[in-house]
Amino acid sequence: MPRRLFNFDPPDRFVAGTVGEPGQRTFFLQARKASQVVSVVLEKVQVQVLAERLDQLLDELEERGVTEATSDAATDNGPLDEPLVEAFRATTLTLGWDADAGLVLVEARAEPIEIEMESVEDDDEDEADTDDDPDEEGVAELDASLAASILAAFETSDDDDEDGPDVLRVRVTAAAARSFVKRAAEVVASGRPPCPLCGQPLDKQGHICPRNNGHYVN
Repeated sequence: MPRRLFNFDPPDRFVAGTVGEPGQRTFFLQARKASQVVSVVLEKVQVQVLAERLDQLLDELEERGVTEATSDAATDNGPLDEPLVEAFRATTLTLGWDADAGLVLVEARAEPIEIEMESVEDDDEDEADTDDDPDEEGVAELDASLAASILAAFETSDDDDEDGPDVLRVRVTAAAARSFVKRAAEVVASGRPPCPLCGQPLDKQGHICPRNNGHYVN
């Protein structure tokens, strides 16, 4: 099956969202342009780390005077667009800044590729939301000052390789990127509340707490 390249430059909408109840949520990145809707499955930790790194990048761009302040960007709280069909599962996420176009770049790939780029990866194959504190061991640190080198990685990508992985590539304004960050933070925070004793996710019926001698906490 030939690879698929989904390019939104820019999209009408770019958001993170979930389907399912807390504790059993599936996370999506979704881009829409007119009637075209592309939805990519990923892990909760990937959404959280992407939002954090994107927030850092936007802050640095504003501090340097590259972009105007985006703190008043509206949050998109609407439901995910239909049809909600999984295009692929993202294992690599990359972001950067296109100085010429004045746009933020976000790329999701179905599998890692061997080129020099900063990425965020999560090895957990379970699509369900564990609502645990994310374990960032093995997740690449994305320093906002590396935006130029990250952009170079985009420019040397493998788009001409017919056997390469499926890719979702999005370019958005700084304001749209900040809106993405705000929604993503809310989506991550809307999962199961932490146990007041051990900090692990607390189900509706409670859980067996190691800090409470194995007794239920609810």
